[in-house]
Amino acid sequence: MEIDSNDKLWAALSYPIGIIAVVILLVESMKERPFQKYHAVQALAVNVILVILSIVLGWTVILACVPLLLWFVTFYWAYQAYQGEYFEIPGLTPFLKGQGWLE
Repeated sequence: MEIDSNDKLWAALSYPIGIIAVVILLVESMKERPFQKYHAVQALAVNVILVILSIVLGWTVILACVPLLLWFVTFYWAYQAYQGEYFEIPGLTPFLKGQGWLE
């Protein structure tokens, strides 16, 4: 299936705005698009990790910067998705593939 501009936009938005990933995975016509589904699963996992890190590390000002810095990295991943690229996030993507959540 060919990647269109709509696929790229939704995939890109799912990284910095995690709820978009949930929407993609719930809407039947969107989750049938392989590019959108790939990035939605990956972005959802990233956002879950960000929330967990924010809760665990949020008790000090210095450690609270870690999730914030990682959130800024999501903009780079969003840019890559908008360019139509499938990419791997070290450690995370292989785990998601091993669980059968990504193809």
